[in-house]
Amino acid sequence: MTLRVALLAHSTNPRGGVVHALALADALTDAGIEAVVHAPDPSGQGFFRPTRCATVSVPASPVGRDVADMVETRAADYVRWFEDPAHRRFDVFHAGDGISANALATLKDRGLIAGFVRTVHHVDAFADPRLAALQTRALVTPDRHLVVSRLWQRILAAEHGIAADRVGNGVDMHRYRSSPDPHDRLVRARHGLAGPGPLLLAVGGVEARKNTRRILDAFVLVRAAHPTARLVIAGGASLLDHDAYQAAFAAALAASGLPEGAVLRLGPVPDADMPSLYRIADALVFPSVKEGFGLVVLEAMASACPVVLSRIAPFTEYCGEADVAWCDPEDPASIAGAVGLALDGYRAAGLAARGLRIAADHDWAAVARAHLPAYAALTEAVHA
Repeated sequence: MTLRVALLAHSTNPRGGVVHALALADALTDAGIEAVVHAPDPSGQGFFRPTRCATVSVPASPVGRDVADMVETRAADYVRWFEDPAHRRFDVFHAGDGISANALATLKDRGLIAGFVRTVHHVDAFADPRLAALQTRALVTPDRHLVVSRLWQRILAAEHGIAADRVGNGVDMHRYRSSPDPHDRLVRARHGLAGPGPLLLAVGGVEARKNTRRILDAFVLVRAAHPTARLVIAGGASLLDHDAYQAAFAAALAASGLPEGAVLRLGPVPDADMPSLYRIADALVFPSVKEGFGLVVLEAMASACPVVLSRIAPFTEYCGEADVAWCDPEDPASIAGAVGLALDGYRAAGLAARGLRIAADHDWAAVARAHLPAYAALTEAVHA
């Protein structure tokens, strides 16, 4: 009998956890498993990319700006959906985030599901006691825990007493590839990227976790050696409130003395454009201060784009000393120095070649197989 798995994401937009859920579900589908990705969908437009797996757009209620209210509302949207027995015809329920984990916790408390699996990509620090309580509930209620890195496996064990299985991450090397594509030219024109370079790509939008303020400070230093360099910031489709940080970034940019057009904030980019962006870029600048894994690192590497990376876990788990241009994420001068190394022609070629080898070692089919023991253990416990 075919295993039926409901995967729950927090959004239909291209954030790391959602990208992971869709790619995992595609790989499970390829393996003969009925995997269906769900997400609250206020727009009703569906997920940001087409999939081989089935997907469900869960009707979503209006929400305001308060993040705790949003989490509770989206969890309630999920609960209403799965209250219908016709929507619960799955062997495994798998939460990919705190919103969906709170929804499944409620369904479990009410006896509507027997248990569920949770993937913990990372844990945020919330000053709001409501958000902190919701996050704790999402951590302690699941019956099985999965993580994508050894770092978060250790953190969950040390700080929360939770034993988690590590399942890793992957990259689609047919989609993210180094060979040029006719679409690349269209992407250059669409996003105003034609003209002088080098082009430095930052992915994830303007957020504290992505360290965008220090990227800007580093870029000012880079321009001293590369006066026509441009910084391209893509993404930013987040459910969290980054308004204060983004306002501070805008003020810093205005005071930086950089000419108009030196920094391009693209916002969320069509998914079909992302492979071209990596190929067009001369380096990915990713000095993040906290990540579950860093999927964009693999995407850039598969595209032969040299990577500037924080010398912290989880990146140090899968990248060696000579595989990326390492930096101290707290020091703009260190970030700028790493960018300089990544833009050096000889070094850039070596980084691109080593990145391709790392990407080739991260296969979504292997990630899908790593989930099967947790799924089997949960189904056995349910039917015991």
